[in-house]
Amino acid sequence: MNDLLAADIEAPKLDYGALSPMLILLGAACVGILVEAFVPRRARHLVQVVLSLGALAAAFVAVVVQAKTEVITAAGAVAIDGPALFLSGSIIVLGAVSVLLMAERSLDVGGSFVAQAAIVAGSPSDRRLASEPTSHTEAFPLALFALGGMLLFVSANDLLIMFVGLEVLSLPLYLLCALARRRRLISQEAAVKYFLLGAFASAFFLYGVALIYGYAGAVDLRAIRDSVNSSPADDVLLFLGFAMLLIGLLFKAGVVPFHSWTPDVYQGAPTPVTALMAACTKVAAFGAILRVFYVAFQSTKWDWRPVLIGIAMLTMVVGAVLAVTQTDIKRLLAYSSVANAGFILTGVVALTEKGVSSTLFYLAAYGFTTIGAFAVVMLVRDADGEATHLSRWAGLGRRSPLYAGVMTLFLLAFAGLPLTSGFISKFAVFAAAIDGNATSLVIVGVIASMVLAFPYLRVIVLMYLSDPAEDGPTVSVPGGFTAAALTIGVLATLALGVVPTQLLDLAGQAAQFVR
Repeated sequence: MNDLLAADIEAPKLDYGALSPMLILLGAACVGILVEAFVPRRARHLVQVVLSLGALAAAFVAVVVQAKTEVITAAGAVAIDGPALFLSGSIIVLGAVSVLLMAERSLDVGGSFVAQAAIVAGSPSDRRLASEPTSHTEAFPLALFALGGMLLFVSANDLLIMFVGLEVLSLPLYLLCALARRRRLISQEAAVKYFLLGAFASAFFLYGVALIYGYAGAVDLRAIRDSVNSSPADDVLLFLGFAMLLIGLLFKAGVVPFHSWTPDVYQGAPTPVTALMAACTKVAAFGAILRVFYVAFQSTKWDWRPVLIGIAMLTMVVGAVLAVTQTDIKRLLAYSSVANAGFILTGVVALTEKGVSSTLFYLAAYGFTTIGAFAVVMLVRDADGEATHLSRWAGLGRRSPLYAGVMTLFLLAFAGLPLTSGFISKFAVFAAAIDGNATSLVIVGVIASMVLAFPYLRVIVLMYLSDPAEDGPTVSVPGGFTAAALTIGVLATLALGVVPTQLLDLAGQAAQFVR
């Protein structure tokens, strides 16, 4: 593959137009902090929602305006090209749908977020605030900071700038995981686990950058590529640095064996934050993986490709097998996310333009489906909040046929059944892998898909063929924000399964820009 990801394009030192999407989100996040300081508490929620959605809309317009742009700016640190624009647009749209879930307050008094974070879980103050109609509105600027960091992460053309993007997207997520209104202890536990493991992963990433700098004398991806092709230095330093860099990237993508944080964090975090991480963070992580592999290390593919194929196989198998054993719907979706990370890697290792385009399509399609599934999880509630244990979902099809049907659609899409986005996504990455001579990976992927279908079908059978318990949960009527998110998820899952041509073509065009 020749000069992927706009590797040889010269540009001015700073192009504010090209950087405008991430500048808009980061600027709006700063304004959101000022809103917390100066706007009265009773008006903050509405102001933050309008500000967040308005900023995301403006950032998406900026991405559309930059269409067909190929430029390396900020002194070579940021690359704006086809993959960067496609991934940025996906992150913004999926982020907007996640913000809709964060804005919902009709399902629980005050919404999904605690009214005051700095209180002891289980204390009298905590119990009192749980029943008050106020919420922690700092969640909105934190989400915007995370999304702005994701845009920088997928556009970074420099390993140090990529590290900055990694931290900007990660630190707000650590905080957001601890802000659940209910089940505060498990929420705080999830945040601590995510922070500690994320800090280790960041340290590996940064140490990998240092070793690669010692080998190449630069952190720019183009310079690293040139050094890989011509440097007389010992390759041991390069491979050690690459391995450590890979650990940091694969951790953020939730790939085996760096997946252990995923089920605990997905279960403990507020469900809107879980949706944000499951969709947007995965897009950002694989966007950075594509850029690093296809620009800096593409010429060493025969060294790292077998390793990545083995990791993809292990990820699909472990995710599928462990999903079968789960009794909590959020943990089931977490291991489903792990398995899907393996499917996405199937497209990455193809090392062709078709592999890039299929990966881009998979990331966008999977994001809509997973946000929709978590939106349904928010609706199934009992006196303690969300009823996530699978036994509580028995007979849900009789209690609420509509939302049980919606969840069935999402589960069938995860399973990869025809006429859903999941089928087209898997077909695209498997076809790309076959073209890239990775047929063995496709065979493992098909077997893993068959195993993974079992837990999805088990939930469907439980909803429709089991008798509902007398004290079973109720399905809440969604408010306007959740209804909008669900509608978008359903329409995207169906549209990308029935008429996927436009998005596939757009992904193909984005992959072609990287030459």
